[in-house]
Amino acid sequence: MNATLVLLGVFIVATAGTALSLQNIVRSVLLLVLSWFGIAAFYLWAGAEFAAFAQALVYGGAVSMVVLFAVLLTRRGHQDATVAPPPPGRLLAALLAGGAVAGIIAATVIRTPFASVSDEVPVLPVRRLGALLMGPHAAALLVTGALLTAALLGAVVIAAGAKDDKEGSP
Repeated sequence: MNATLVLLGVFIVATAGTALSLQNIVRSVLLLVLSWFGIAAFYLWAGAEFAAFAQALVYGGAVSMVVLFAVLLTRRGHQDATVAPPPPGRLLAALLAGGAVAGIIAATVIRTPFASVSDEVPVLPVRRLGALLMGPHAAALLVTGALLTAALLGAVVIAAGAKDDKEGSP
């Protein structure tokens, strides 16, 4: 096994695990951003450049900003930035659910017939994929961007309205 792959895996699992264990939401989000960039690095290592850049732009940039805005706009004070530790039963349930999902993924990977080296694998370069996205699929890309922007603006309006209502109530 390649040492780079092992290091990337350890980095991704460590940052995601630390993010799950922290009680401060803002720090957890920042650690998840590092985890998402680790996944992008894995895509680069695997030779999927477009997926790596999409991962970095969409998750590392856009989604992390949306999560940070949502957290910062909806919390009322410093006390809201920390979360109480979960009960012990929840940890056991989470471990069981995670183990079940890992088992299903492992069984699927083991049963999947992978292509051999001699099989012809279609190659779609990043330039061709970009031409397809900005050509026949440009409308879908623009509609998706408009919907995501409207959702972000709606979340800001809802969060700002809820904060004003709470301040004015007796």
